Amino acid sequence: MANERVLPLEQVHNFRDYGGYATRDGGTVRRNLLFRSGHHAEATTDDLSAIDALALAHVVDLRGNGERESHPVRLPGGFAGELLHFDGETAGLGAHLGALDGAMTAEDAHSAMEKLYSTLPKRENLIWILKRYFTALAKGEGASLVHCHAGKDRTGMAVDLLHHALGVHPDDAMEDFLLTNKAGDQDARIAQSAPTIRARYGAVDDETVRVVMGVDARYLHAARKALVDAHGSVDAFLHDVLGVDEEGRKALRLHLVEM
Repeated sequence: MANERVLPLEQVHNFRDYGGYATRDGGTVRRNLLFRSGHHAEATTDDLSAIDALALAHVVDLRGNGERESHPVRLPGGFAGELLHFDGETAGLGAHLGALDGAMTAEDAHSAMEKLYSTLPKRENLIWILKRYFTALAKGEGASLVHCHAGKDRTGMAVDLLHHALGVHPDDAMEDFLLTNKAGDQDARIAQSAPTIRARYGAVDDETVRVVMGVDARYLHAARKALVDAHGSVDAFLHDVLGVDEEGRKALRLHLVEM
């Protein structure tokens, strides 16, 4: 299942289709419409051609300005869709580096990542772009791509929230979240980001780098718990914070779920 979802690009990692899951009303999330990935700063010509073939109507960049400056957006030359991003910062020190908070061991990194996920639903700047993500998808204008730096933390929460809104079972949504650990060339993906991590934190060992660049069920559980603790339910968060009311959910299901 992991391999059939992955678009095998050379220098854009964790690029995959997150459709295809069953929904509680008997439908299936459409394939070839919903894509997620890491950044595209090092995309090759062939990578851009493959992305161009997807005919993306929307690209939702969850990163902040600092990340876009250090890893600039690269899109196909003929891209005619809508590029959405927040004019400011969405992740503190960077894509997920703030999670470490000085932790240099794998065990400490796991705990730090759980803490990071518990704060994601509270980031106002991230909330701003997540609202635009849901609004764009509800328009039904075509395929979309959502991404951040590594395509796993901010992107992971965004995709989990959309899956929830579409009626995907939490276990299936978790399966998609955990595919980051299997999708594509793991060694190449980790090697691409290791210099950034070590430039900030010094001699971090390989195991710790892998923890920071991977995902764990505990992380997404932490984000889900934070939502419920603060708002009572994920549905309430979608409605009260992201503005996804019942009409919005109907529009999402109309365009993104096939019966």
